[in-house]
Amino acid sequence: MPNDSMPLQDLPCLSLQGSMLFQYNRTSKRKSRAFLTEGLDTECTPTELIQQWSPPHKHQRLIAKGKENDDNQFVLARRSRRRKEPTAGILWDSLPDELLLRIFSCLHLQDLLRISVVCQRWHRLVFDESLWYSVDLAGLTHMGPALQQVLKTGVRRLRCPRAFVEELHFTATDPLQIVQMDLSSSIIPTTALESIICHCRLLEYLSLEGLQLSDNIICSLAKNPNLLQLNLSGCSAFTAPVVADMLKSCSSIEQLNISWCSFNNDHVKSVANNLSPSVTHLNLSGYRESLTLDDVKVLVERCPHIETLDLSDSTLLMADVFPVLKQLKCLRHLSLSRCYHIHLAALTDLGKLFPALGLLDVFGLVQDSHLPSLKKEMPHVSINSRLFSSVARPMPASRVVSSSSEHTMWNRQCRLRFRL
Repeated sequence: MPNDSMPLQDLPCLSLQGSMLFQYNRTSKRKSRAFLTEGLDTECTPTELIQQWSPPHKHQRLIAKGKENDDNQFVLARRSRRRKEPTAGILWDSLPDELLLRIFSCLHLQDLLRISVVCQRWHRLVFDESLWYSVDLAGLTHMGPALQQVLKTGVRRLRCPRAFVEELHFTATDPLQIVQMDLSSSIIPTTALESIICHCRLLEYLSLEGLQLSDNIICSLAKNPNLLQLNLSGCSAFTAPVVADMLKSCSSIEQLNISWCSFNNDHVKSVANNLSPSVTHLNLSGYRESLTLDDVKVLVERCPHIETLDLSDSTLLMADVFPVLKQLKCLRHLSLSRCYHIHLAALTDLGKLFPALGLLDVFGLVQDSHLPSLKKEMPHVSINSRLFSSVARPMPASRVVSSSSEHTMWNRQCRLRFRL
């Protein structure tokens, strides 16, 4: 090996420098340890403050082993994670959806909408179909947007009489789930009503009393074969052919109120010639110069199971109508009010002609002084006890309105309603 080549550890200068560097590092480490230990006892590291604002916990005592740390021990104070304080009772987040839905079902409409903004979960539950099964929006004004949102919730029973609805363009692609709907005496544009009815396929109970309709609306009603009760009293603006088609398609109708419509002779004949044999309650009043004896004969032949029949204000009818009506073996309620060509003497034999008759309305035909003698002839018949017809009406007009029946529709209350 050459003389000028030596191992690195044999070089005196490097060994001296390495020894000095090792001594320096050892000394600096001791100084830094001492400095850190001294600093923990001063204001540089506020250990007392950390312990004061932290929950009580055991400090981890770390002892560094080694020659350079034999005389020095130090403690690391570490802030632990803040634990949630235990709360008494049950947390809302821990409740299952079924229990929350049961709680939400006790709220009014306004309160239900308020809690929908609490969180995403509550928003999802608030608009669950089970809470919007039956909704009462009676008497509200400017409710176009609200009605549109309610229809999208999958509502089955909608009570909305005497309401004001501005322009409404319901453009849903899927059919509505409505089974019962009451829009009686509401102010609603015909186009808005068309956009609702044309999406209905499951209607069973419907009241559009006093509304202006159209042929499109009547044609849309024909697409509801399960229709059981239909109230079109006082409606207008539809033709006789569409009425005939609708009655042919809706062959399950049991109660039909089609009184006081803007009908002519053709309309009345369309009704008489196309009624379903399933009809048991019929109100065909208000057609003074349109309803004839021949029309009544057709009605009786087509609907032999009629129990309630209202032919009031038919001035063309006379006493010769009674032999025709005698064929109705199940007739229990007969209304002939203001049929002025029927005399009092012809009424005394009704008890014998109709053994099942229990209610008779003859307002305008019998004076109050003659009522006792007529009741004596028919002791089992209640005379002039019903001022208004209840055929196919959601809430019979004869019912005394109370707090319990105010929100009733076809003998059932709507659960979710707007609290005025």
